[in-house]
Amino acid sequence: MHEPDDRWGAALDAAGAHTGDRFAAFADLVARHGEPGRHHHDFDHASDVVDAVLGMHSQGDDWAVAVLAGWYHDAVHDPRAPRGANEGASAVVAFDALSSLGVTLTALGAITRLVCLTASHEPGPTDRAGAVLCDADLSILGADDERYDRYVCDVRAEYAHVDDDAWRDGRRSVLRSFLDRPRLFHTIVGRDRWEATARANISRELTSLA
Repeated sequence: MHEPDDRWGAALDAAGAHTGDRFAAFADLVARHGEPGRHHHDFDHASDVVDAVLGMHSQGDDWAVAVLAGWYHDAVHDPRAPRGANEGASAVVAFDALSSLGVTLTALGAITRLVCLTASHEPGPTDRAGAVLCDADLSILGADDERYDRYVCDVRAEYAHVDDDAWRDGRRSVLRSFLDRPRLFHTIVGRDRWEATARANISRELTSLA
């Protein structure tokens, strides 16, 4: 059973939470990430994203909102949903849960915006919190070969309802859209850590889909 830790509590404190049941809110989050059919978009992924956020943030960053958005960005995950629907629904879950804990309205607005941003992973040029969260969410693309291949299998399992031809077509489109970007990662740290490996992984997967 996953238990709340300092990453959860410290972020709530920094975001102004002062009421409600933090343990119940975290238990609900864990339950959501443990729903049947989740293979990549599960609790471990959310935890990895939070760790990546904490590993990238620098002095002056609004790290707490990025951490809380990292916890909630996949609170709802339905592989059959249209683009952006899961992120929008996850933002609603985050708003309801965190408002019950007394998180400030300013922080709530930032968190829900960041959760929605993970639909595109395209933060604005001055959106530091968005850049950190998006880089953290996509850091799996820059994993070593074995971990990347496991991620691909997990995503495929989540889309088991899609036949092989449709999967290959859709996956190729997604991967090519990533490679067509001038950069996959928006922070200096993200680019240094993951950009080259991510492009190599994506190119290798594209070759396997040919």
